Amino acid sequence: MHFQAGLFRSLMVSAATAAVLASSPGARVHGQSDNSPANVRPVPKPGVDVPAADREALDAGLTQLGDALKELGGKKGLDDLIPDVEIYHKAVRDALKYNEFFAPGDIAKARALLAQGLERARALAKGETPWATQAGLVVRGYRSKIDGSVQPYGLVIPKSTSPTGPRQRLDVWFHGRGELLSEVNFIDDRQKSPGTFTPEDTIVLHPYGRYCNAFKFAGEVDVLESIDAVKRQYRIDEDRVSSRGFSMGGAAAWQLGVHYPDMWFATNPGAGFSETPRFLKVFQNETLTPTPYEKTLWRMFDCNDWAINLIGLPVVAYSGDQDSQKQAADVMEEALLSLGVRMTHIIGPNTKHSYEPKARLEVDRRMASLAAHGRDRTPEVVNFVTYTLRYNKSHWVVVNGLTEHWNRGLVNARLTGPSQVLANTKNLTALSFDMAAGECPFPTDAPVVVTIDGQSFQVPGPMSDRSWNVAFAKDGCQWVVGTIDASKPRKVHGLQGPIDDAFMDSFVFVRPTGTPDNAKVGEWASKEMERATKRWRTQFRGEARVVDDSAISDSDIAGSNLILWGDRASNAVLRKIADKLPIVWTAATIKAGSQEFPAADHALILIAPNPLNPSKYVVLNSGFTFREYDDLNNARQVPKLPDWAIVDVKTPPDNLTPGKVVAADFFDESWLIRPR
Repeated sequence: MHFQAGLFRSLMVSAATAAVLASSPGARVHGQSDNSPANVRPVPKPGVDVPAADREALDAGLTQLGDALKELGGKKGLDDLIPDVEIYHKAVRDALKYNEFFAPGDIAKARALLAQGLERARALAKGETPWATQAGLVVRGYRSKIDGSVQPYGLVIPKSTSPTGPRQRLDVWFHGRGELLSEVNFIDDRQKSPGTFTPEDTIVLHPYGRYCNAFKFAGEVDVLESIDAVKRQYRIDEDRVSSRGFSMGGAAAWQLGVHYPDMWFATNPGAGFSETPRFLKVFQNETLTPTPYEKTLWRMFDCNDWAINLIGLPVVAYSGDQDSQKQAADVMEEALLSLGVRMTHIIGPNTKHSYEPKARLEVDRRMASLAAHGRDRTPEVVNFVTYTLRYNKSHWVVVNGLTEHWNRGLVNARLTGPSQVLANTKNLTALSFDMAAGECPFPTDAPVVVTIDGQSFQVPGPMSDRSWNVAFAKDGCQWVVGTIDASKPRKVHGLQGPIDDAFMDSFVFVRPTGTPDNAKVGEWASKEMERATKRWRTQFRGEARVVDDSAISDSDIAGSNLILWGDRASNAVLRKIADKLPIVWTAATIKAGSQEFPAADHALILIAPNPLNPSKYVVLNSGFTFREYDDLNNARQVPKLPDWAIVDVKTPPDNLTPGKVVAADFFDESWLIRPR
């Protein structure tokens, strides 16, 4: 529903009187100057020179805080609290090491942060954690499973918060694009500004999102990990968690809304973008010419393709009427209307890229009303669409297998009677219904009749704790009760590709120590590894763990995705598994199905289950696949390669590609080459 300007006129004031800026420090307006892959400015830009006296003082402060952290590391029971101190050390250390003081004032911020970190370290050494019970603006941290780095997050804690009081609503607010949003600037800002919305009796979480990636990939995992961290530290009402943001953060609210529709009581996107091609045409005047696999991969983040998932998730969208980023909500409104859903879209009159004050009040009022109702854990109807098993769940419906990835997988499931479920599906091979203890509405003393695509099954009813789980799988064209045969390789949730998926969980770069079969390919792999290592730090704010092939451990294999660089001659780990991969790479040729390429000047990029541990990935010769040009606009930061690619290394890598990609495709659902 639109809030029409005439109806709402009396509530509005001019946006010029009090624009509420929702973007982060360093936000930058894009332009056509950012449309040249041959001339890409660095993101972030280089920092200012640090005077020698300041550098000496910062080094001394880092040493002092580092020594205090070492002492804390020897104490038991502090795993969840040491990151609250370590974030200060990492923020200043990285800014100094990587030249990320962007203005002279940043240096003063860093000195203040070191003092604050030392104060926390000394308190923690005495068993005291005053910040853990502090109201107002608080910054805390957690240690990420992805690379072991500590990541900061900001909180707004109401005075009513208590370790023994009632559970509270949690609003997750996604920040706008900020190319200068170093950890120093993020932590400083989160201790000074409460943000756009501070609802009564509500904890507001401001995730860092690992810098400036629209909360995608590791940025998405940062959201999930920071929410988990907050739930460990505070009493959160699981049914009153919302997804909110503006500008780049609005894009994140759309993305996390459609991908995790059962996490939130509502989503509140403002401005931003909701898909890639139409947005870049409007915002950058850029007409894209994607390869077929790139166009297919847009489906991962083109939220209009996932709009059906919002049927059960309340949406309160906001746009300024003069904001070019109103396009994001317009696209989603069009998609929802095609499904028969009228989208609530609050529009601020005479407003560009900001929250109009009275419109902000109206948005807040509606979100409060939705919070009062809370999330429905067991909705009567679940409509769910997915294109990848990375995102496979909505409420009590779980998709466990697709006929073919990246085609539209759809399920409509409904509770049709006291012990009846009716489901209709498309492009699915495995499905389960999963209700946690206390959530199943069926009587415990009767079986349940489930009808899927016209086939009916009588299955056991819920357990005595009112939990219920039943799985179905396709046997040919027919559904049967049971799961997919786990003894055969199969794309499953968390093990489905594409290449970028490997960097959403723990990973290790495995560096080759041997001599490559082909020097040209070896040199290419070495430079690509160097580039990937640098870009992980720059764009995802962690240090990639690097281990020599001769030093890889059983725990590395058991717990991490292995990113293998080089070829079977240079990399000992790759040599062990080369014959078990779906593409054959020898000293002479690379053979991908019916296609062959000379190995003297071609390299293989690939993701597949690791033959040494099929529950984890192995990746050959690739970091995350979007490159420097894509950093200039977050809508470009989407997967650029599918499950495998052959690269002609005679063409040098650039800001768009790792070389000339002469062949690339997805594997089939059994992790095999698809026939041409």
